[in-house]
Amino acid sequence: QVQLAESGGGLVQAGGSLRLSCTVSGRTAFTYTGAWFRQAPGKEREFVAWISRNGGFTHYPDSVKGRFTISRDNTKNSLYLQMNSLKPEDTAVYVCATTSTRVPVTTISAYDSWGQGTQVTVSS
Repeated sequence: QVQLAESGGGLVQAGGSLRLSCTVSGRTAFTYTGAWFRQAPGKEREFVAWISRNGGFTHYPDSVKGRFTISRDNTKNSLYLQMNSLKPEDTAVYVCATTSTRVPVTTISAYDSWGQGTQVTVSS
């Protein structure tokens, strides 16, 4: 059974930084690509970042490009999301996900394992 557990969320002022972690169990590293999504109250879940199996390739939407960095440590079977220059509009529950698909995918349906999420709140 695949399980994903996020941590690292919290309250931060605009312009600040946070680093989210996602620990994956039940799925061997190098067999999945990973992603982060976010969902703000009253809004649909939104793609935030994607990383390839070996961490050599990443993909971001324009809304976070240059501010967010996704990474992974396959020795720890973990994904990370470094978020800098945070804005109030980044406030959301951040969720990590995995898929066996090798190419960058931004659609929710492509991912077969999800974490519970961690709250990120950015104050102005």
